[in-house]
Amino acid sequence: MEPYEHGMLDVGDGNQIYWEVVGNPDGKPAVFLHGGPGGPAKGARKALDPEKFKLVIFHQRGCGQSTPHASDPAVDMGLNTTDHLIADMEKLREHLGIEKWLVYGGSWGVTLGIAYAQRHPERVTEMILIAVTLSSARELDWLYKGVSRFFPEAWERFSAHVGDAPDVVRAYADLMENPDRAVREQAALEWCRWEDTVLSLESFGKATVFGDRASDDIIALARIIAHYYANLGFVEDGSLLRDAGKLAGIPAALIHGRRDMSCPADTAHALAQAWPDAELTLVDDAGHKGSPAFVEAIQAAVRRFSP
Repeated sequence: MEPYEHGMLDVGDGNQIYWEVVGNPDGKPAVFLHGGPGGPAKGARKALDPEKFKLVIFHQRGCGQSTPHASDPAVDMGLNTTDHLIADMEKLREHLGIEKWLVYGGSWGVTLGIAYAQRHPERVTEMILIAVTLSSARELDWLYKGVSRFFPEAWERFSAHVGDAPDVVRAYADLMENPDRAVREQAALEWCRWEDTVLSLESFGKATVFGDRASDDIIALARIIAHYYANLGFVEDGSLLRDAGKLAGIPAALIHGRRDMSCPADTAHALAQAWPDAELTLVDDAGHKGSPAFVEAIQAAVRRFSP
């Protein structure tokens, strides 16, 4: 499904974000928020029914076809925060002349989507949120330390690469700023090896989601993830759950895999409890990478919110 409209939008600070629109030009507006942060928007064009939705896809700062690319060590990561991304979304929405849109996001895209909706609830019609994470200290402590109880030998390798630093995520973020590409490449590969290990017990999906070679995209991905998660996603710790009341009146479907080792299901459950308009579907056989039943749950949500 090829885009019928695309371009580069100047969002300030020397940044240009790539955007495209697919589906029905007269369909219900929706925006796709990719994961990572810094991950590619793979599969985005197939996320919603192309006959019923006008789907806006954009590459967040520093990754994909947006410029400048975070694989370049000269790129200032101080200009890449959640506040910047929320502002980018608003500039894109206004550029395209869209009044309101459905927000569709997965993994990190859930954190960004919730932060955006709490800031601009009047711009959100509904939300479809997949593999729920709110980037809290509790969640990130689990992903980058607690889950090591299941993978002790992989954790030993992952943490040893930064000299068993007390704050492993911050230490990797510092390594990804090193001017020596070889240093950044090795750190990116170790980071991705750990991320893939955490997902390795799942029954569906490919073994190396994050990649096993140090391409520019992988270097940018690792740099952006470490940058964001060393700073708790640039949101006040626990605030997205605490402020769930700001989402009142926005219908939402939350789809989460019960076997998700990277993002345990208790966060999705807590969000659904705090947000009366959200309906949580826990898929028993799915993890972070999904399953056929997981796909069906997403499709059911899409049908529910179709015009």
